[in-house]
Amino acid sequence: MNTQHRRHVTRSVGGLLIGALSMAAQANEPSDTLTIMASSLPHADILEFADHQLLDNLSLEIIEITGQMNPNGFLAGGDIDANFFQHVPYLETDGANFSQPLTVIATVHIEPLGIYSSRYDTLEALPKGARIAVPDNPTNLSRALFLLEDAALISLAPGVSRAELTQATELDIAENPHGLEILPIDAPLLMRALADVDAAIINGNWVLEAGYTPDEDALVLETAYDNPYANVLVTREEIADDERLVALANALESEQVAEFIRERYDGAVLPVH
Repeated sequence: MNTQHRRHVTRSVGGLLIGALSMAAQANEPSDTLTIMASSLPHADILEFADHQLLDNLSLEIIEITGQMNPNGFLAGGDIDANFFQHVPYLETDGANFSQPLTVIATVHIEPLGIYSSRYDTLEALPKGARIAVPDNPTNLSRALFLLEDAALISLAPGVSRAELTQATELDIAENPHGLEILPIDAPLLMRALADVDAAIINGNWVLEAGYTPDEDALVLETAYDNPYANVLVTREEIADDERLVALANALESEQVAEFIRERYDGAVLPVH
């Protein structure tokens, strides 16, 4: 283990962050430092573990994402070396907005969606016409509908496929035998909305922050097996072969990181490898 690691977490927004990155570039940051933009939970924690335990002769400058930051924009613009916050379907949608090609160099973990309820202990107990809150962003709305289909609560139209990463909406519900009412809500507000609905479909990082244990508290969870929504480390194609990035990618896909994830997050985060 390298005891000389320096982990810096920068919490900045908007122009302040751009200015900080610009000044860092002008100051000629050491060549053994990578600048990574990441969500605080669990991404920054995972990066910190890899930095302290697995990366010899390499340090990470971790910038935690806050507010309306666009990590893919910072990456495409050359302000950071990589980001760690998204899954491939999101990258394919958001990354199309930039002329600089972005690419995945490591596939790390799943933050499984789960169905949660403060009123009912089982799926079978959900009443007819149950009000189900779901994330309102297109990708996670699709995931929520696929999870409801997996739970045999709805059926989606032929041709709507998770494997093909179809962007499903409420209009794609072909059969709704329980008369579920689907309520799209801003994802960060789903935990707060849980008391006002019969159930909510919530991402693992939000329930983790709320102190839930998904393996115990969810009525049903996504699985990591063959799940296309794994969170990935992304960089620019032009620097994907940088040996520092290769070392970080190998560390994030290691058994040591997988074991850290299993022990740390109690099922709220699932390692892919």
